[in-house]
Amino acid sequence: MFTGIIEDLGSVASIKHVAGGVVIAIRTALPLARITIGESIAVNGCCLTVTRKARGTFSADVSAESLRRTVLGDLQPGDRVNLERCLTLEKLLGGHMVSGHVDGVGRIAAIEPEGDSRLYTFEVGALLARYLIEKGSVAIDGISLTVFDIRGPGARAGRTKGAGAAFTFKVALIPHTLAVTTLGFKRPGDRVNVESDLLVKYVERVAAPYLSGRNGKRGAKAGIAAVTRAAAVGGLPS
Repeated sequence: MFTGIIEDLGSVASIKHVAGGVVIAIRTALPLARITIGESIAVNGCCLTVTRKARGTFSADVSAESLRRTVLGDLQPGDRVNLERCLTLEKLLGGHMVSGHVDGVGRIAAIEPEGDSRLYTFEVGALLARYLIEKGSVAIDGISLTVFDIRGPGARAGRTKGAGAAFTFKVALIPHTLAVTTLGFKRPGDRVNVESDLLVKYVERVAAPYLSGRNGKRGAKAGIAAVTRAAAVGGLPS
């Protein structure tokens, strides 16, 4: 579990292709002496297990599934990466609950200046957009960000329609976030890892069978949408 607050801006030292995946080595300023083999580190939002350590670097195995679901396969030696160690009970939860299990890939559609900050517009498909809620949370390349201005078929009503439809949403990045994360280097067209809000996904999963039995198929879909939206803002419908 992570918080979406980036601790270090590392870089890719090497990438070795192996059967069924890759082994990636990362240069980092994280205190490797206090990190043990087997611990989890989020690399651009993807939870990876530390398998080896050397002076100033750690290595991790990246599975074929991770390569399919994320943009880790796009990385090249020298590329910068967001790094965060796993959450402990002594750590401040400064962002939101991030599992490190990336749901899919989005794309930067636009970047606009707004004073010293920048507005980023991201494009995602319907399967990712269904969990977006105005002023809710999303993890982009492991960074905890606040969502607003969601657009797409049915987005304003909280119902995303059309599996192939494109949806957009915006986030605002302050100068500090631009300086200490990879988003400060990104350009329109770049692909990013997207992890939806974990709590919203669990609410949908748990509520589905109960709503289906009580209200039927159509009622279940409407009920799930209502429960999901309510849970994201702090309360469930009675």
